[in-house]
Amino acid sequence: MKTSVATRYGLALALSLLAGVALTPVYAAAEKETPPENKLPLDELRTFTGVLDAVKQDYVEPVKDKDLLENAIRGLLSNLDPHSAYLDAEAFQDLQIGTSGEFGGLGIEVGQEDGFLKVIAPIDDTPAQRAGIRAGDLIIRLDDVSVKGMALADAIQKMRGKPNTPITLTIIREGARKPLKIKLIREVIQVKSVKSRLLEPGFGYVRITQFQAKTAQNLQQSLQELEQQNKAPLRGLVLDLRNNPGGVLNGAVEVADDFLDGGVIVQTKGRGNGSDQSYKATPGDLLKAAPIVALVNGGSASASEIVAGALQDHRRALIVGERTFGKGSVQSILPLGNGAAVKLTTARYYTPNDRSIQAEGIVPDIKLKPLKVAADNGVDNESIKESDLTGHLRNDKADGKPAEDAAGGTESAKAADGDLAQSDYQLYEALNLLKGMTLLHPLKTAETAQAPVQK
Repeated sequence: MKTSVATRYGLALALSLLAGVALTPVYAAAEKETPPENKLPLDELRTFTGVLDAVKQDYVEPVKDKDLLENAIRGLLSNLDPHSAYLDAEAFQDLQIGTSGEFGGLGIEVGQEDGFLKVIAPIDDTPAQRAGIRAGDLIIRLDDVSVKGMALADAIQKMRGKPNTPITLTIIREGARKPLKIKLIREVIQVKSVKSRLLEPGFGYVRITQFQAKTAQNLQQSLQELEQQNKAPLRGLVLDLRNNPGGVLNGAVEVADDFLDGGVIVQTKGRGNGSDQSYKATPGDLLKAAPIVALVNGGSASASEIVAGALQDHRRALIVGERTFGKGSVQSILPLGNGAAVKLTTARYYTPNDRSIQAEGIVPDIKLKPLKVAADNGVDNESIKESDLTGHLRNDKADGKPAEDAAGGTESAKAADGDLAQSDYQLYEALNLLKGMTLLHPLKTAETAQAPVQK
């Protein structure tokens, strides 16, 4: 990209002020061409250089120029919003490793709130998830170090480390009387972004833990495997986005595209060149319009909110659960050439219906809290039916086989439903909703028997 005269002037001015040298008449003349809104704040820059000089000359201990300037940059970015940050070379490398799907640490996605670390979501099958860390927890100490005022990148770096090494998190949790101390052992975190299984014949379950570059490809493979296990096209799908902290934007766009035949998936709007974008779906729906129930909660953030918003606006899926996290901003990574980078918020996300996700989240179509269902302790509450009466009139159409319910379930399936209700009540209800939707959406055998569409 070409550099304008005004931009060259601004860079030269900043460097000149930091170096303590005067401007030449050439740059002074260029100042007249600079739009008022792009002029550098000379008085504030003089104040900054004065403070920098005072620290260098009079602080009780000598401080390296590199450290002073990096800390100044961190402060500049950290006060913009919770997601803009300066990434030194090590932090930048960690970010690249994290989006690849394998890194060392605890398996926890965090942001900043009031100077502390706020848990966005624990990642499945990681030390954080197994220890019971929850979305919304506030981390106030890492071992014996307070995180108050600590840069987000520094806190993340402290949580990561060599496998099999311990760290103790002190957290504040809503409803807890006092802070909780939780000891964790670091592991090599290998994030498998897509998990799937058959809930029962005809009804599939896909969980996306976070969005990576190959998530859509893994999703397509999982759907094919589910249909092979089912020996028929799926009648419906539960898409689980709970505690999905987000990830790569393109991964979310491709996943939404897998279930949509066309239309806008997400829009981004910002001030910079290229910030205004509209991502559109291509023809082809992997499920051939079979019903979808998408599960979300307060740990569903960013890219997972894009998917939920797109499916909701296009009426492609029923969104069930709790209001999502509300991270509707776009972060761009701007490498600085010295191995470091700036993570800068450059735009906002908008759903196909032009709804902003930021600080609002996605409100589910059906609100459902994660309730706990107790076992019935073996008490038989079955009521007496006509078939239990002595000498009841025989059904002349009966063939002796156990009767199926309206959604195709048998007694064994109902027993499995009972286990599901106790282990994951939201998923249990999502499956029930999905069965109801299939009754209103009979699939056309000829169409659904085709092979899945490859996008």
